[in-house]
Amino acid sequence: MRIAEIYRSIQGEGLLTGTPSVFVRASGCNLRCWFCDTPHASWSPEGVDLAVDEIVAQIEEWDCRHVVITGGEPMLFAELIPLCEKLRLQRRHITIETAGTLYLPVICDLMSVSPKLSGSGPDADRHPHWRRRHEQTRHRPEIVRRLLTEFDYQVKFVVDERNELDEIEQWLDDLGKVDRERVLLMPQGVEQGELACKAEWLRPYCQDNGYTYCPRKHIEWFGSVRGT
Repeated sequence: MRIAEIYRSIQGEGLLTGTPSVFVRASGCNLRCWFCDTPHASWSPEGVDLAVDEIVAQIEEWDCRHVVITGGEPMLFAELIPLCEKLRLQRRHITIETAGTLYLPVICDLMSVSPKLSGSGPDADRHPHWRRRHEQTRHRPEIVRRLLTEFDYQVKFVVDERNELDEIEQWLDDLGKVDRERVLLMPQGVEQGELACKAEWLRPYCQDNGYTYCPRKHIEWFGSVRGT
């Protein structure tokens, strides 16, 4: 399994915000979002190939029960299955971060699914191949439904503009019964000022519609830097 980085930090997004966690970042992604804040795991994938036991050994170096397996897209790697099995034997809490385009029969405590909206694709002139591939791959409601049925979940939408809110409503209609409190709307951005401006209209929208507003607290705590 190709791994870009393993580090200990504090979860800054989602229902477990504030929880000390070890992050295992898989390197490689089947999508290419223009706003990706981890290009070292997608656009320019870095890292080394590690055996499952090597990954577990590095996790054990940290005194931390919660483990977040993220990317990139960790569902690209079949090794995710035995990795989660070994972490469960150690009684660790496992969160998997995925775009919801791929399925593996993994074990986890929280499936964090982040479907990508139509505005997420890269520029068609600069990246025509990835634009086509991104659009062909990003929308897999049947996969998302299966993940939400089989796992404890949160659904996290990255929101860049107001006009994307109608698309989110359509996504949720297509998915069927979803717990609205587990639907998280998160502003797109890597600077506090940008996030604050979007929060002015996104937070009230969440309050009015029963969703959970999802701030990017790690940006506030650490800035947009690796290893956080």
